[in-house]
Amino acid sequence: MYSGVSTASLFLREFNEDALTVLNGLGVRSTEVFLTTFSEYTEEFARLLLARRGALKVNSVHLLNTQFEPQLFGQHPRAKADAFRILDGAMASARIFGAERYTFHGITRLKKNSAPPDYKKTGKSFCEISECCAAHGVRLCLENVHWAFYNEPGIFGRVREYCPDLSGVFDVKQARLSCYPYQMYIKDMEGCISHVHLSDVNERGKICLPGKGTFDFEECLRRLKDAGFDGAALIEVYANDYGDYRELKQACDYIDEIIYKIG
Repeated sequence: MYSGVSTASLFLREFNEDALTVLNGLGVRSTEVFLTTFSEYTEEFARLLLARRGALKVNSVHLLNTQFEPQLFGQHPRAKADAFRILDGAMASARIFGAERYTFHGITRLKKNSAPPDYKKTGKSFCEISECCAAHGVRLCLENVHWAFYNEPGIFGRVREYCPDLSGVFDVKQARLSCYPYQMYIKDMEGCISHVHLSDVNERGKICLPGKGTFDFEECLRRLKDAGFDGAALIEVYANDYGDYRELKQACDYIDEIIYKIG
């Protein structure tokens, strides 16, 4: 287990290519590249990221969900075909700059009267998406997100019955926003957790960097270890949740100290 920082933490502060330069300069070990628009899904941009990543290990890639991910499950053949073309290009680009995992949200839950998922049907779609990613050496990883498909414990396990190659991404902030105990998500993804997103929260409920709030990271990391997790623990906060960039490295050091402590 080791720490890292998502480029999402520098969103609107730095463009992705410059965020890699910043994180590499700080001595951060690992990152998730959060691509945010279609012009960043190209091989040309991927080569720029490769040139800028330095010693950083690119653990994973994250794409902007609402641009095309819901359409991968759609019924309209043209919309679905277009979505898969975008996915195929993005995954080809991800492999150029070294990402082996894709943090995925999938279907959005924007309608209050959304029907319960048909897991057999949805599982088939996940298999199609997974195969597209695997063709480029990228693993599909479903993240728990309170406004997206995996918005409550139990869903991951149900989908994996039909898509056994699926991995999971545990996000502690999203678990809290879903109003379910985070331990339930860890149990649901046990043995299949690819990487995690970490953030803290202070007494007023505001998101902050790990070590600046009240969350018990030692308990959380121990539970992750007991669930078989041994990957990247990526800090993901918003741009106004911290001040100086050096605080990002301090948060990584805080997480690494706990990782060392729990062995």
